[in-house]
Amino acid sequence: MRRHPTFLIIVLGFLNALTPFTIDLYLPAFPQIAADLGVAVSRMSLSVSVYFIGFALGQVIYGPLLDRFGRQRPIYGGLAIYVLATLGCMTTTSFEGLLVYRFISALGGSAASVGAIALVRDHVPAEKAARAFATLMLVLSVSPLLAPSIGSLITSIASWRAIFAVLAALAIADLALVMFAVPRTYSPDPSVSLRLAPILRTFRDALAQPQFRTYTLAGSLSFAGLFVFVSGSPAVFMDGFGVGPGGFGAIFAILAGGMILGGQLNHVLLKHFASEQVFRRALFVQVISGITFLALSLTLDLGKWATVALLFVFLHCAGITYPNAAALALKPFTKNIGSASSLLGFLQLGTGAIAAALVGVLDLTGPVPMAFVMAICSTAGWILLSSARQASSEEIGEQTSG
Repeated sequence: MRRHPTFLIIVLGFLNALTPFTIDLYLPAFPQIAADLGVAVSRMSLSVSVYFIGFALGQVIYGPLLDRFGRQRPIYGGLAIYVLATLGCMTTTSFEGLLVYRFISALGGSAASVGAIALVRDHVPAEKAARAFATLMLVLSVSPLLAPSIGSLITSIASWRAIFAVLAALAIADLALVMFAVPRTYSPDPSVSLRLAPILRTFRDALAQPQFRTYTLAGSLSFAGLFVFVSGSPAVFMDGFGVGPGGFGAIFAILAGGMILGGQLNHVLLKHFASEQVFRRALFVQVISGITFLALSLTLDLGKWATVALLFVFLHCAGITYPNAAALALKPFTKNIGSASSLLGFLQLGTGAIAAALVGVLDLTGPVPMAFVMAICSTAGWILLSSARQASSEEIGEQTSG
């Protein structure tokens, strides 16, 4: 039975939202988990970093599997691993055990995100992919809008272990959606090798494609601000400004709303402008907002709501740049889309993980570390995009004159 494209994209959005829910749902429970497992609250950030690392590695694992065996089977396997590892998180009695199970759950859960992106390109023509990714981003953005508040509610009425039971149930629901609501249109390609050397050659060939390389790297630097916010916001708002779990969930929701509005604005902009124009202009505004955030953080004693306002603008821009960067990066591909999608995800997550780690390394207080990394990442993305556009223009000029 043929599914309506919008319905399919919403289903894939729920699939793609598993990871942000996995990251955001348990943030308000950090004090409770730390007390139960006998560690300092500050060490709980390691469980986020470990998940990012496992998720990034999973990106490069599932791409070739999705191309070789089709979309459904690798997603089924990955979600099964996720469910088992998440139940391990629920029952563990040590912090080290929590880290191990979080890493394994990330390896499994990454199948959902890589598979969702590949399935978008399977079912949506390249010229409409940017709008499809914007819808995907809308569903994705709802996760941080809801997850911390839901997590805070769960911890107020039950143990933190119930959070991981909820996450396992969400993964089972995703499994059912893929099984019954996503049609099989992609034919497995037995020619795709699972040996390391051919896989690396496939990734090398993808990176050799200028459009993929440019928009993947520039988009990853722009999107890194989200990772910076996730890793740095508990220290800034809960420790620095003394915000409680409920208030932290509300602030998270406000800032997630900024990304949602960005995705909705992107729908409107794409009716009037090309995806390349939208991405470039949104990235430029993000650079300005990041530099302004840094300058004010260094010169003024920013309060809680001033910090929220500046973060709102920055994340609003990320809601626009992300879907356009993904669509433009994958546009040149008609084959090995799964591998290209996995490399795209790996570079996005790897860039975000490095940016998030840098926030913790900086020996600074208040919002300055967050503002510094956000400004550096967005500016680097703009410089990379501008350099690539200039090189492309010069190449075209040489060909024309020749």
